[in-house]
Amino acid sequence: MKKVAVIGLGNISKRHRKNIKHIYPDAKVYAVSSSGRIPKEPVSDSDEVIESVEGLLAVNIDYAIIASPATFHCEHAIRLIQANIPVLIEKPITASSNDLEKLSRSILKFNGVVAVAYCLRYLPSTLLMKDLLENNAVGDIYNVFIDTGEYLPSWRPKINYTDSVSASKKLGGGVLLELSHDIDYLKWLLGSLNVEFSTLRKSKELGLEVEDLADVMLSTSSGAICNLHLDFLQKSAKRSCSILGSEGRLDWDLISNSIRFSNLTEEKILYSAPEFDKNLMYLDMILDFENMLESKENKCISFEEAAETVKLVDAIKLIANRKK
Repeated sequence: MKKVAVIGLGNISKRHRKNIKHIYPDAKVYAVSSSGRIPKEPVSDSDEVIESVEGLLAVNIDYAIIASPATFHCEHAIRLIQANIPVLIEKPITASSNDLEKLSRSILKFNGVVAVAYCLRYLPSTLLMKDLLENNAVGDIYNVFIDTGEYLPSWRPKINYTDSVSASKKLGGGVLLELSHDIDYLKWLLGSLNVEFSTLRKSKELGLEVEDLADVMLSTSSGAICNLHLDFLQKSAKRSCSILGSEGRLDWDLISNSIRFSNLTEEKILYSAPEFDKNLMYLDMILDFENMLESKENKCISFEEAAETVKLVDAIKLIANRKK
């Protein structure tokens, strides 16, 4: 029987518990409170609720999924790594570079087994984009344009958005960390990135203590310029990436799961699967993590890859703060 712990009681934790039960109907799933609060209401798809990570250590589990607020990831992961428990950590791996250093030392000391949950790497159109760029589909890349946004008050309709993790500075909120998927896949597709310019804003519309608008210019080692826009304000959700090169242009819509190619002589749809069930990304991610645990071929996101994303976020914040 599989024994899996999911740390955190929020929406993403609920998804992970349900998916574990879907893959392994007989699995024993432990729901672990990240705050020490035991909820009065039943916790879905869980066999037992445990009030803390310390309480979990008495249970012989196969692995844990850390889906607590980002500022708790380091603390929770280190305690599990010390107990020789493999961990799949929700994005971002930590909320700061300081926590990265602590986590890195623990992984090295205890030979920790760690992967990071950037689910968009498992979207079919993402995998095709990787293949297209590796095969030089647009030639030399000149520019990349990323536009990602969603209206924060609509994300979690059962709670006031001002009470959400996304809106909380102390829990690792703000668009840069919450929407770091786009930084992760950009780095995965194009290699190392350097921050050239950034500006972070807080709109009057939402009145948050964290940034709800981010505009960043990055450059690649080959000299391509990447313009990244992230926000919590778009009333109609958008997640798109366009890549302009010497041989044409790719327009990628991550919400409709589609890719269009165009050049001087043609325009064609290379891929379109809007009906794709996006929960399959999360199922594949769990199965891939288990492949890693069994030393099988996998495409899990490593600590080192995820750490580079956090370092980029810190660099973006540093440059934005210099202008104030």
